[in-house]
Amino acid sequence: MIRFVLAALLVFAALPARAGVEIKEVTTPGGVEAWLVEDHSIPFVALELRFRGGASLDAPGKRGAVNLMTGLLEEGAGELDARAFAREVEALAASFSYRAQADSISISARFLSENRDQALTLLRETLVNPRFDQDAIDRVRDQVISGIQSDEKDPEEIAGRSFQSLVFGDHPYGSSLNGTQDTVTALTRDDLLEAHAATLARDRLYVSAVGDITEEELAVILDTLLGDLPETGAPLPGDAELNLPGGTKVVDFATPQSIATFAQPGIDRDHPDFFAAFVLNHILGGGGFESRLMHEVREKRGLTYGVYSFILNRDGADVWMGRVASANDRVAEAVEVIGAEWERIRTEGVTEQELDDAKTYLTGAYPLRFDGNGTIANIMVGMQMDGLGTDYISTRNDKVNAVTLEDVKRVAQDFLDPARLTFVVVGQPENLTDTVN
Repeated sequence: MIRFVLAALLVFAALPARAGVEIKEVTTPGGVEAWLVEDHSIPFVALELRFRGGASLDAPGKRGAVNLMTGLLEEGAGELDARAFAREVEALAASFSYRAQADSISISARFLSENRDQALTLLRETLVNPRFDQDAIDRVRDQVISGIQSDEKDPEEIAGRSFQSLVFGDHPYGSSLNGTQDTVTALTRDDLLEAHAATLARDRLYVSAVGDITEEELAVILDTLLGDLPETGAPLPGDAELNLPGGTKVVDFATPQSIATFAQPGIDRDHPDFFAAFVLNHILGGGGFESRLMHEVREKRGLTYGVYSFILNRDGADVWMGRVASANDRVAEAVEVIGAEWERIRTEGVTEQELDDAKTYLTGAYPLRFDGNGTIANIMVGMQMDGLGTDYISTRNDKVNAVTLEDVKRVAQDFLDPARLTFVVVGQPENLTDTVN
């Protein structure tokens, strides 16, 4: 019965959020800072924890350790082995998820108000007292290696790895956070304990909560939940040195369709012109069927089912990039058209109609993102990591609407760089030569 109740509450919590989201800043007696949106309409809480650093903190020669460690956090903790822990979580109708990313470890918890204390006790054990039992290590390791082996046959994954290696080199961004078969096979329990200590520390912690909980209650539970974590973790890696010389890198792989990833240097999230670049990208390749790239590459020439671009902001790198897939005998033309559109929008700018349409879409779609407690908690913790204020939700659309035609033209000329637009093509493309080392 309790599982049915939680399922019903999750459906209710996923209804569109109210127009205004009031964020309260909470500082616990122990010094933990958090953002809170109170919502007592349903007896349910969503809690998000995020630790900066993530898989970028893998020790030298231990690639994949943070990812494997993160996957083991729910495989037993304290006195409970993996099966016993899973039974306890299910009995409480709670939900925990753990994910390692390039720059962070994300931990999500969902629980009923009536089971809050028990659920948080279990969550705390996974954070401060994971078991890392050998049978669990072996099981999850096998799952990771199976995924790595599968990726070695997937042209999209090969394209991603080849792009990372070329662009980011020896920086942690330059290799898969999953590691390789060799590095993952060699990982020991001690390696996982070291990865745990390096990443789950209070000096890189961000917290948000949404739901049926007060400021006073949140302050108490966070000190209990997080107070025993180490104060500091491993040093964060520095910035990546981008290798984007322009041209094409071809990676031979037997497939009838080539996958092309393309990129140039990007723009920092904190740059005053970021929103102008954001709107420009929507027009260039981020706006689905309405974008320039989609019109020229798909609609006009039929070279692909889809092409897109986006601005990637990582802690140590900013890249303006995109992807397209096309038949081996047509991908060279797709690459040529993308480069031409990159140059055309840089020199000619955009039209007033394109700008107005982009603003209408971007401002209209934004409120739809706030569609439930868990989503709001996730957005808030991301805002914290990006250094945005609690008023960002209410001011974000104003920033989009403030972008002018001159802003977009200036940013296109200042930041778009067709000479450094670099393509990594995986497949057996015709009429494309390897021009990048």
